[in-house]
Amino acid sequence: MILNLQQGLAQEGVQVSLVKLCQWFDVARHTVYYRSTKSAPKVREHLAQPIKALIEEPPSFGYRTVAHLLGFNKSTVQRIFQLKGWQVRKRPVGLRPRIEALPSVAKAPDERWATDLCRVWTGRDGWASLALVIDCYSRELLGWHLSKR
Repeated sequence: MILNLQQGLAQEGVQVSLVKLCQWFDVARHTVYYRSTKSAPKVREHLAQPIKALIEEPPSFGYRTVAHLLGFNKSTVQRIFQLKGWQVRKRPVGLRPRIEALPSVAKAPDERWATDLCRVWTGRDGWASLALVIDCYSRELLGWHLSKR
């Protein structure tokens, strides 16, 4: 920014030193002169080839699974994924298609029952277990029991 400002002022015919500009804008001079010496990150191909071969078979593997299966460091595998742009397809957000429920084989009431057990927050008393029994034919609630244990 300071160099661009100095060049713009020079085009207008005003010569201002970098030292003065840095003093005016309260910027340290070493930040103007600094040039990064860090080289671009490199990928070792002998590590990238087995990773690519593994993620092309079933593309649902993430970097943790790939690292475990190949015996590599997971940070290295994650870095290779990022540098190469290999993104695992993410699962869709929201409703996912479910397995179609088959119709009940019960032909009449009281032929087949189903049970379910869930935990319910009851406020002051804490968690409680709720057991339910339903009729598979009519989907009617036949009985329930609420217990602290």
